[in-house]
Amino acid sequence: MSASFIPIYRKLFDHYRNRIINQEISPGHKIDSITRIMQKHGVSRETAKLVLRMLIEESLIVSKAGKGSFVTSLAEPAMIWGMVIPFYSSNMEQLINLLDQEARKRGRELTYFFGYNNPEEEKRLVGKMILDGYEAVIVVPNNDESLTAGFYRRLFHGNTSVVLVDNTMSGSYFRYVIQSYDLGVKRAIDYLAGRTSRNLLLVKNETWKGRNMLYEFMEQTFTSIITDTYPMRKAFVINNLKDFTLDLIRMEKIGGVLCCTDTDAVRVIGRLQRLGIQIPGDISVVSYGNTELTGLFHPAITAVDCGYENMARLTAQLIEKGSKAGRYDQHVILPMLVVRET
Repeated sequence: MSASFIPIYRKLFDHYRNRIINQEISPGHKIDSITRIMQKHGVSRETAKLVLRMLIEESLIVSKAGKGSFVTSLAEPAMIWGMVIPFYSSNMEQLINLLDQEARKRGRELTYFFGYNNPEEEKRLVGKMILDGYEAVIVVPNNDESLTAGFYRRLFHGNTSVVLVDNTMSGSYFRYVIQSYDLGVKRAIDYLAGRTSRNLLLVKNETWKGRNMLYEFMEQTFTSIITDTYPMRKAFVINNLKDFTLDLIRMEKIGGVLCCTDTDAVRVIGRLQRLGIQIPGDISVVSYGNTELTGLFHPAITAVDCGYENMARLTAQLIEKGSKAGRYDQHVILPMLVVRET
């Protein structure tokens, strides 16, 4: 249905609902009155009353006789940890499972939601869980944090602990437990450079629309380290696995490959085997993640370990500290290289 057919009361309800959930109107603050809604949006009194009634029915606002309507105060903490992830991957599956173990140890339930790499959906989910009184909200940020940085800077989370995990390009305003991706990339490059005198390739395989600040950072680190430390080599980058071809390998004299995820590494190794290329005799492969796949696959994959066990443990400790944890209580995990057969 076209947006023009959405009733005006519904548009206004969604407008105020989103502003409340995104904390553009903070808990406890006064919302527009019936008269103000009429004046601001040019609607009838009945429409304005309907909008406020719908917000009350959704428990988003409360009406106080003689004073007006106010955004509902935050609920008392429930024994639930909520998690927002931008998309599903083998890396995210491992982190979810480890956080679930930490939650169960403490008699808590972990539930997770997909943000679909959509900044507005991420903000909506985080705001809604805070309003619902979740004890903790754990966020793996979307791929373009420039679109959510302002939200986290002004976020009022009450008694809910909010922790950014895995990565953050603009999380200096918040508690986080992340990994040092630059160190992980460096360790992979140093290993590959020790295995081959030929050029190195980074496989990003970006399948989501929009900007990916993490992959941008990994690419910048990859190219700068090779340029500065291994000037006799060239750094090549592909954004999609469809570009990983025999012609590319031969023309650019590729001797080492770093894949941004374990699942991409599995696909790369499968293609190399199909092409009759020996691993690691002809080309060495390193993946970033070290999930269960790397040990089960044959040949077992050399991988950068993200330190998810440590990440889950430190995240749980921050949640336990609650308000005692400082706003800038931040931890950086140092990834390690696990050498296997590739």
